[in-house]
Amino acid sequence: MSENKRMVLQITGMHCSGCAMTVTRALKKVNGVLNVEVHLPSNTAVVEAGEGVSLDALTAAVEKVGYKAEGA
Repeated sequence: MSENKRMVLQITGMHCSGCAMTVTRALKKVNGVLNVEVHLPSNTAVVEAGEGVSLDALTAAVEKVGYKAEGA
């Protein structure tokens, strides 16, 4: 049985709850993502994903909607 993994991303460029929702939607669209929690005060996103989801795929999804992301 495969294990889910938890990844934390540092997000740059979020300024409001609308930004956080945009990032949340972008991350949820990545195939294999199970849950996303974006925390605006700390500018982080916690992603629970299946084994095949890469950090690169998550950062690319965030950057596609206009924000910067890197593994924290």
